[in-house]
Amino acid sequence: MTKLLVVGGGKMGEALVGGVLAAGWASPAEVVVSEVSPERRDQLGAPGGLAARFPGLQVVAGQLPPAEGALVAVKPHDVADVCRRLGEGGAARVLSIAAGVRLAELEQWCGASTAVLRAMPNTPALVCAAATALAPGTRAGKDDVEWATGILASVGTVAQVPESQLDAVTGLSGSGPAYVFLVAEAMTEAGVLMGLPRAVAAELVAQTLLGSARLLRESGQTPEALRAAVTSPGGTTAEGLRRLEAAGTRSAFIEAVAASAARSRELAAHGG
Repeated sequence: MTKLLVVGGGKMGEALVGGVLAAGWASPAEVVVSEVSPERRDQLGAPGGLAARFPGLQVVAGQLPPAEGALVAVKPHDVADVCRRLGEGGAARVLSIAAGVRLAELEQWCGASTAVLRAMPNTPALVCAAATALAPGTRAGKDDVEWATGILASVGTVAQVPESQLDAVTGLSGSGPAYVFLVAEAMTEAGVLMGLPRAVAAELVAQTLLGSARLLRESGQTPEALRAAVTSPGGTTAEGLRRLEAAGTRSAFIEAVAASAARSRELAAHGG
């Protein structure tokens, strides 16, 4: 029997399949990708595509063959039909990454014999650097959580949270890459304004963000301590930070996360 059925071969589904195969969680012959779009199937099977990089991987046209577990990576409006079909097919475990679709709905559609889990990865999964939150359903046991964690950890880090916290996760790490990219845009524009060639400014900004993230992750120090270490009294960084605080930058980020989380709750309440 297939070890993992991935329903939805979009960018996130592709990233997760590539992750589990590269990590050795499964062999290509043990994974099936079900994708209804002919154009997307062609992309997955093209030279350099997922199926070409992992010989033995099957890409099928929307069928849902029996599998030990299934990853649901389709649009929210398609989740109900997919989950019903998976439940009818006897799927023992289902992991959904569909935004805004609650565990209670997933469990109802899949049926009483299926353990259901829900996850919120972010787009850095595309480069195996995701921050993902995982929420188990009422029928998901320790083995089910370990199964889902193994899949998600192949593309980054995983934190287990109750479902009640997933809207906050959406506002923070789900939308977070967009906030960082906005910072990158603004810093690049500032570099150009100060006379740097755009390509040079963009490279310096990208490496600064990458290096700062690694320092935060690997040093074991708090953001406050690292910021203080860069900030000499009366120096250039202190002046720049003073302007950012005066512009309400800290508050703006807090408000952005809160607004995104609120919007996530609102969309879920209205069925996505």
